[in-house]
Amino acid sequence: MATQLKPKMECSEAEWQARLDLAACYRIFDHMGWSESIYNHISVKVPGEDDAFLINPFGLLYSEVTASNLVKIDIRGNTLDGSTYPVNKAGFTQHAYFHEHVEHAHAICHMHTTATMAVCSSEGGLLPVNFYACNFIGQLGYHDFEGVTVRAEEGERLVKNLGDKRILMLRNHGPVVMGRTIPEMFVQTWALQRACEIQLAILSMGRPIHVTDDVIAVHQRDISQAQAPGGPGFADFEAWKRKVDRIDSSWRN
Repeated sequence: MATQLKPKMECSEAEWQARLDLAACYRIFDHMGWSESIYNHISVKVPGEDDAFLINPFGLLYSEVTASNLVKIDIRGNTLDGSTYPVNKAGFTQHAYFHEHVEHAHAICHMHTTATMAVCSSEGGLLPVNFYACNFIGQLGYHDFEGVTVRAEEGERLVKNLGDKRILMLRNHGPVVMGRTIPEMFVQTWALQRACEIQLAILSMGRPIHVTDDVIAVHQRDISQAQAPGGPGFADFEAWKRKVDRIDSSWRN
């Protein structure tokens, strides 16, 4: 069944729901202070279309993103929905390669928050020094900085350094977080941001207490028991959607 978005543009019900969730995600990121002027990107695969994904129009603030102005492109960079907006070259290069070559990368974000960039730019990366950090120890890939990500040939190295992980810390740059769903990607991003913020606070106070490997293993084994119903991040994402909806519901347009 097709849903009319705007004149001369239609999409499936599944795509429209993906557009709504992705537009909401942009507004949540903006509310959290995770946006970066008109830069950075969040994308999601279009359900039922292996080569197509949705991404933000380059030139708009996250607070201006709506369900209908998201741009639908394929992994070769072709616009599929007639949008007149351009797409950030760095966003396309990164996201297209991950969407094509990483099976679980249905939803992807890249961010430049102060805390996550600081940790990506430190020699030790994320340290096992707080509750949230323990979620990620041994679960992160690292990729050395090669300049702005606009060259397709860097894609192979990005995927190689990601390995079997779902987060790639771009050194001297910022993280790329991937999930099977937008809520899963969102809650991982939220927890990573908290881990990095707390690490910066701890290191400003002196020598941190490192959590031991055996305790980290127990923590990662048991953390799933604390998840709310609906799958990873579902309850969190729905709660924040309600929050941004009360502030400004124009993302639904």
